[in-house]
Amino acid sequence: MGTSPLGRTLVIANPTANRGQGAEGAAFVQRFLDAYRDATTSHELILTKSARDAQNLAREAKGFDTVLALGGDGVIHEVANGLMERDADDRPQLGIIPMGSGNDYARTLGMEINDPSRAVAQIVRGHVTPLEVGRVNGVYFTETLSFGMDAAIALDTMRRRAEETTSQHGEGLFITSGIRIFSEGSNGWTCRARFDENPEVTLPTIIFAVQVGPTYGGGFAVCPAADPTDGLLDVCYNVKIPSRPWLLALLGLARFGSHTNSSCVNLLRFSHATMDFETQPPCQVDGEELCGMHFEVDVVPKALRVIVP
Repeated sequence: MGTSPLGRTLVIANPTANRGQGAEGAAFVQRFLDAYRDATTSHELILTKSARDAQNLAREAKGFDTVLALGGDGVIHEVANGLMERDADDRPQLGIIPMGSGNDYARTLGMEINDPSRAVAQIVRGHVTPLEVGRVNGVYFTETLSFGMDAAIALDTMRRRAEETTSQHGEGLFITSGIRIFSEGSNGWTCRARFDENPEVTLPTIIFAVQVGPTYGGGFAVCPAADPTDGLLDVCYNVKIPSRPWLLALLGLARFGSHTNSSCVNLLRFSHATMDFETQPPCQVDGEELCGMHFEVDVVPKALRVIVP
């Protein structure tokens, strides 16, 4: 097996992730760590019971070298926020065992998706690298912050999963929500935005995604060149409002990052941005709803030490 980077390890697992498969994944990880004693110095596994459990557990995980987040993007988001609430010199390293529907942070890291045995194998053979996170109005994100119809789609997929009104997941779930919401159309949410020292721009926001890694929505390459090691955030936003058919076409093109050739969108990198909306827009951060009209967005370089394959 080689030398594991884990040390003293806390596993924070969401048993309800991916329609209950999180519980099976947690049971496998417990059996693996019990059986392979050299994988960790010591280990403990805790199942979350309610919202914010993972964040609180990560914040209070004293005496651990590693915190492993088992579940979807939501539990990873909570664990990352809990770790970021700690002093940098007292912050355990992060590993993820992706058991979710979207799994976009897992794609950024190159982790095996919804396969705990392979993901654990990657972790115990992995190496630690410092990665950036984003921060918006004091909330940290590991992958995505979005506004407008992007956010409306993401929030709709979360609602449909929570209400168990669909058996779809990942890309398929995002596409069906996207078709419905894009078909309804929108005049956009007017936003005044400033990126670093660039002049302020006024945008008719429909598409506005800030990325740490390349994808959102279960693999849509909205910012295909986004790199979590470069110390910058990437953003893709629309500069004009296309027709409804072209909006739907953009959704399809974004699956492979081909939307970047459209004159309707612009992409750039930044370290600090401010956004002021005339009315409250749909907004989501790693799949969690965020309310407001004024947003301060920053990158925090090398914020988390993350175990990657």
